[in-house]
Amino acid sequence: MKPISVQLYSLREESKQDFVGVLKNVASIGFKGVEPAGLYGLKPAEARKIVEDLGMVVSSNHGPWPNRDNLAEVIDVAKGLGTDTVVTGFGPDDFKTLDAIKATADTANFITNTLAKAGITVALHNHFWEFDKVEGRIAYDILMDRCPLLKSELDIYWVSNFGKCDAPTEIRKNAKRTVLMHVKDGPLVKDQPMTAVGTGKVNIPDCVAAADEKVLRWLIVELDACATDMLQAVADSYRYLVRTKLAAGNKPA
Repeated sequence: MKPISVQLYSLREESKQDFVGVLKNVASIGFKGVEPAGLYGLKPAEARKIVEDLGMVVSSNHGPWPNRDNLAEVIDVAKGLGTDTVVTGFGPDDFKTLDAIKATADTANFITNTLAKAGITVALHNHFWEFDKVEGRIAYDILMDRCPLLKSELDIYWVSNFGKCDAPTEIRKNAKRTVLMHVKDGPLVKDQPMTAVGTGKVNIPDCVAAADEKVLRWLIVELDACATDMLQAVADSYRYLVRTKLAAGNKPA
């Protein structure tokens, strides 16, 4: 079983009001790690101390989003948080055409090569548009072929591209590079809210089993939007993953 973290973007509205309170809540649920998407006024070292005092660690970091102009800041924040893994991503226009993907690959290679010198791994977080086809191939595959140092933070909900792709197949294809996995669930209908993990249409066990256990470091719960209370959905997701022995937490489900 891999340790379980939570992408704090899921709780962004709550974090705007009381970020430290959010950290206390996810620790009380039992999460072993957190993946920040902003620190809400805290310095990285301050956030790290709070997280670690609560019995957790920073599994990886989504902010600031790495680009060509901010890599010194990315390094400082990651080191302050105590993580060696940062995440980046690209928009739909960056995958529209083969030329666009080539330009995206150039940017990704600049980021990964620069951060690697500082001992930092870069993982690509996907949405659904990377799994459309461009000139007969899945756009994600074209990019990864061109970026040898880039790792994956595969999102098992988006990777299905609303039924266009088989998620376990795509995960197996990228298993040797998937160091992080975003675990989310829902109806697999575009523009519809997600649900607590284990209550939607994603085959969670098959997706987790498709990863390479020697490569995968963390399972990370992320829910972009829910029709129900988000903190409850996050807690229910934790309980499902721990109860089914798909992930290891700090508390029993």
